[in-house]
Amino acid sequence: MKTYPTQSVSSAAAPKPVVRPVDAVAMIVGIVIGAGIFRSPSIVAGNAASISAVYLAWVLGGVMSFLGAIVYAELGTTYPHAGGDYYYLRRAFGDKLAFLFGWARMSVIQPGAIAAVAFIFGDYASQLLSLGGYSSAIYAALSVAVLTGLNIRGVQLGTGTQNLLTVVLIAGMILVIFAPFVTGPAADTTAAGGPPATSSFGFMMLFVLFTYGGWNEAAYVTGELQNVRRTLAPVLMISIAVITVLYLLMNWAYIQALGLSGVAGSQQVAADLMQRAFGGFGALAISITVCCAALSTANATVFTGGRSSYAFGGDFRQFGFLGKWSAQTGTPANGLLVQGAIALGLVVLGVFTRQGFQTIVEYTAPVFWSFFLITGIAFFVLRSKDARVDRPFRVPLYPIPPLLFCIMCAYLLYSSLDYAGVGSLLGVAVLAVGGLLLLFVHPSMSDTKQ
Repeated sequence: MKTYPTQSVSSAAAPKPVVRPVDAVAMIVGIVIGAGIFRSPSIVAGNAASISAVYLAWVLGGVMSFLGAIVYAELGTTYPHAGGDYYYLRRAFGDKLAFLFGWARMSVIQPGAIAAVAFIFGDYASQLLSLGGYSSAIYAALSVAVLTGLNIRGVQLGTGTQNLLTVVLIAGMILVIFAPFVTGPAADTTAAGGPPATSSFGFMMLFVLFTYGGWNEAAYVTGELQNVRRTLAPVLMISIAVITVLYLLMNWAYIQALGLSGVAGSQQVAADLMQRAFGGFGALAISITVCCAALSTANATVFTGGRSSYAFGGDFRQFGFLGKWSAQTGTPANGLLVQGAIALGLVVLGVFTRQGFQTIVEYTAPVFWSFFLITGIAFFVLRSKDARVDRPFRVPLYPIPPLLFCIMCAYLLYSSLDYAGVGSLLGVAVLAVGGLLLLFVHPSMSDTKQ
């Protein structure tokens, strides 16, 4: 029988509990509230038969995120580790599946998420100051390079940057929420019709849950979160509550000022709202806000991605260079560098396909939801396998919440494959390369047999 230590790498230079709960909340809020809330509401409204259906979808998204959050609260407090999902999968299913996840997260999931958000930043930054025909890609590449460098410099600089970006983001969202008090209510604040068809509501939820995505990244700071066994569950609950309230208020503002049909017909709903309320200043303010939203998400994703690469490298000797923790900066510098290089490569890929954001989302989605579902299954395995392990936080009403969480993940996996494109095939191909590497890699000797 193998035992997996709290930290895979035995070294004097290792993660230390320096991340405060407020930093973790800012990180989760910053990851989740990205540019999606400035894009998804139009698609959701366009598939809704009534305003109440819109609100129901966003509330349901918060409930589903809450279900996942309490599952991760138990996993994170029981197994605090910088590897997050990677560590849970390794403990539940062994080295091979853990290797595939570590490979996928290093080569597909995290770099893809960083590159996708970087393209959003590039699109909006180009509206403020164009750099030519490849302006969006140039801004995207610069954001990846700068944020990677900041996080390599040190954890305090990384979390400090995150806190600043999150404050600016929320301030911009508050301005959007205030805008209807300036514009007054739109004439079209209701919509006729009954409840939406099942297919339409399912399509709505696909975009709602995309907009809520990212809260699970809290798992990757459990190795550095102060007093993790007591603070992780409140951090997750507070974060999801803040996000849900802000999303509901944002959708209220859109509908109140533009009406349901106006929201559904808008390609840039926040910009249209701010233009109507505050003129040119409003359009400029929302462009800056969306840039901050994208940078906030990218920065937090860079931060957490380096931690999982560190755990992955420490467990497999062929990737041991990733498992080095810099004593000077207190960061997994090598993991951050490799992650940044792959993300830059994906930015280049986006330039060649001429559909940067769409291609990168396709690249990551099937792989991401596959492993999210497997992590949910790992929860049940670990409950049985480690029945005697102390669990500071236990999921209430077990097994209903984790079962619902797995169903949600399976649905989104199906949806991501149903809308598969060239990017999806490439992501699956990269995962297949990891499967071939299983023939040549071996776990490090840090594990002991009993």
